[in-house]
Amino acid sequence: MIKGIGMDIVEIDRIQAIVDRQPKFINRILTEQERMRFSKLKGNRRYEYFAGRYAAKEAFSKAWGTGIGKELSFLDIEILVEPSGKPYFSKPLKNGVHLSITHSKEFAAAQVIIE
Repeated sequence: MIKGIGMDIVEIDRIQAIVDRQPKFINRILTEQERMRFSKLKGNRRYEYFAGRYAAKEAFSKAWGTGIGKELSFLDIEILVEPSGKPYFSKPLKNGVHLSITHSKEFAAAQVIIE
């Protein structure tokens, strides 16, 4: 049974401007493990990754039913990657959560379904 569905979309250029202007923003959004992966990426891929994680965490909070700020912070939600490259939530839930992240030149979007 589906308990919640969430979607979010962000402009990659907007995320890049915030990250470049306020590097500490990274620590407010990405967990330690996510930051490790982020630091290994180069060029525009860094911003696609960050924007995708941002959108996925927003989508998760919408599926959860609270949004960011009431019960969840960005750091309460962690997205890791399977060896195949598939992203998955490692916290606060790992099982019964489905995640899809996509990018275009201008946007990153995510959809989350919680069973």
